[in-house]
Amino acid sequence: MEREQFFEDYEIGAQRRTFGRTITDADIVLHAGHSGDYFPHHVDVEFCKTQPFKRPIAHGTMTFTIGIGLTATEINPRAMTYGYERLRFPRPVHAGDTIRTTVTIREKSADAKRPGFGKVIEAKEVTNQNGETVMYVEHILIVEMKGGSK
Repeated sequence: MEREQFFEDYEIGAQRRTFGRTITDADIVLHAGHSGDYFPHHVDVEFCKTQPFKRPIAHGTMTFTIGIGLTATEINPRAMTYGYERLRFPRPVHAGDTIRTTVTIREKSADAKRPGFGKVIEAKEVTNQNGETVMYVEHILIVEMKGGSK
C-alpha cells in the first residue's frame, strides 16, 4: 500500500505493529542455504543439545530480514532508506516462535547534507509470542520535506 508522507507528517512517538509470522525449521534451513551460514548453532540438533539454548536458533540475519520484511506493507514514495544502526539480538528465535515488529518514530531532524530533506529514525522492535524482544534496530530514513524537491 502506498502512503505518501512528507518529513513534516511524521510524528514522534507514532507507532504501528505488524502481523505475526511463525518461524519454521524450513526457514532456518533455507536461510542457511541462501547465506552459506551452516554454523552448528543453527543447523546441528545434536550439537545444540550441548549448548545453553538446547535447540537450534534462527540466524540473526534471518530474524532481521523477516522482522524488517514484516514492516514492508507501506511504501512511501517520499522516503528512502539511508541505513540501519544499533542492531541487537537480546534473545534467540527458534522454529515455532511467532515474531512481529513494532515501528516507533523515535526522532527526526533536518538533514544538513541534503537541503529539502530530513532524517527520520524509526525504532523497530521485533518481539516473540511472549512479548520478549528478540531484535532491536534503528532504521534511518531520508524523507522529502514539503516543497523540498523543487
